[in-house]
Amino acid sequence: MMLHRSDETLEEIELDLLIEAIWRRYQYDFRDYSRASLLRRLERAKAHFGSSSLSGLLEHILHDTSCLPELIGFLTIQVSEMFRDPEYFRSIRENVIPHLRTWPSIKVWVAGCANGEEFYSLAILFREEGLEERTMFYCTDINRAALARAEAGIFEIERIAGFSRNYREAGGKASLSDYYTASYGVARFDPSLRRRVVFADHNLASDAVFSEVQLVSSRNVLIYFDRALQDRAFGLFARSLPPGGFLGLGSRETVHFSSQADQFSEFSPDAKIWRRNSLNVQEATLAE
Repeated sequence: MMLHRSDETLEEIELDLLIEAIWRRYQYDFRDYSRASLLRRLERAKAHFGSSSLSGLLEHILHDTSCLPELIGFLTIQVSEMFRDPEYFRSIRENVIPHLRTWPSIKVWVAGCANGEEFYSLAILFREEGLEERTMFYCTDINRAALARAEAGIFEIERIAGFSRNYREAGGKASLSDYYTASYGVARFDPSLRRRVVFADHNLASDAVFSEVQLVSSRNVLIYFDRALQDRAFGLFARSLPPGGFLGLGSRETVHFSSQADQFSEFSPDAKIWRRNSLNVQEATLAE
């Protein structure tokens, strides 16, 4: 007699099979992403691929490898803005930069860089604050198509008005138009902004720490992870940051309640910026 779980829907079984297949066939790990978020994104993917079910998507990705980049595009969120949440960038400029100046060289990790909006925002900010020449940026994402778009630095001209408004509210010291040229309906950002950046494929779900950095900016990425994967990501960030290093998160993200909470202290709560604790602070926290 075959037994089955009465509380598990057919769609849930299909989802488990699909994400397991993506992991085993292509080593993209979505197993600890929020199930509700994945299902919402896969609804759009089904319509795009003309599949009536998740099993239909499974058939596509198992037997046609060319489908994978498109499917990854649906599974990863690539919608952002330059200087999104201006108070975050203003706090970086006014509160974090004075501390970063004390390091002889600076490394910044933009984890989940999507199409590059966050990187270009930070690159402009660091240039205006005179730190460009001693800063190296590492921009990572699991979506290789998005990384290619980030490296190109081209955005639709219709988006520039919103970018410019955010830039001014974030304390910009010039005009955003100083950093791009517009033609044929697009804005191409100054290639010199990319002189000190590495764009690389990195998966927070499965890859390891690759460098010590003084600032991690990972915004609106962790909200799509379950608690276990969030804890893993925070562990990577903690191991990447030296004592006194900074972690910037999205407006709905927090270190609180994670297994790594004792590694960080709030630095600029309204802007969602944390600071890596020194060892003596961690020991005092554990002793309480």
